[in-house]
Amino acid sequence: MIEKTPSSKRPIWTGRLTIGLVNLPLKLFPMIHNKAISFRFLHKIDGHPLKYQKVCTKDDKVVPWDEVAKGYEVSKNMYVMLEPKELEAIKPESNKKIRIAKFVDYLSVDPIYYNKSYILMPDNSKEAYSLLLTSLQKKGKAAVGKITLRTKEYPVLVHAYKGALVLTTIRYSYDVANPQEFKELKTLEKPEKTQLEIANKIIQDLSDEFEINEFEDQYKKKAEQLIQQKLKGQTIKVEEPQKEEAKELMVALRETLKQLQNK
Repeated sequence: MIEKTPSSKRPIWTGRLTIGLVNLPLKLFPMIHNKAISFRFLHKIDGHPLKYQKVCTKDDKVVPWDEVAKGYEVSKNMYVMLEPKELEAIKPESNKKIRIAKFVDYLSVDPIYYNKSYILMPDNSKEAYSLLLTSLQKKGKAAVGKITLRTKEYPVLVHAYKGALVLTTIRYSYDVANPQEFKELKTLEKPEKTQLEIANKIIQDLSDEFEINEFEDQYKKKAEQLIQQKLKGQTIKVEEPQKEEAKELMVALRETLKQLQNK
């Protein structure tokens, strides 16, 4: 019912990757597509879509787009207004150039810092592109640099993936919360020996290779089925999900292990 999102044909960034005196012109294309089902807000009375408007908080009037500006709140109800040309002027070198600072083992970067990945394509630079791709593949390395996308500069990894150079933006250390800041984690009790033995056995029995193609968005699938039923005028019967019985931990562990052994 819902078509797959096609790969974008228009780059979202063009510039150069530099390693010393080597310049590699590149184009950046989206790689990650959100295939989630999307809903719109409708007027319940007549079924027409609702739209958002920019309304001034002073006079409660709708403001046209040519009168909209960007600003930063420095204190409550106090703003500094910024012009587009001023914001453009402060963009760093990484707005048009990815300067490689060093190379690291690709697997040495904690995945918690991965943000979003993009496909890098050669821009009349196939020879240099192929050389860098092959070198990174052979060494298992990733190039570290920075890029500015829209209004934020990101650290990046440039690495090989399925015969292409891929750029993955990285979160800053201060963007990732330290779990040990939660006091609940500092007071965890050690599990009992028997509990740990059963838990280890369950993990062992359920261990397998990770296959991403095993997963499918069931909510999206059921929502599409629901939409088709509504289009056909079918009566929808809503069933309340059954409540699961909460079991004591040891009982739940033993029953889970028994189920796995009986498969």
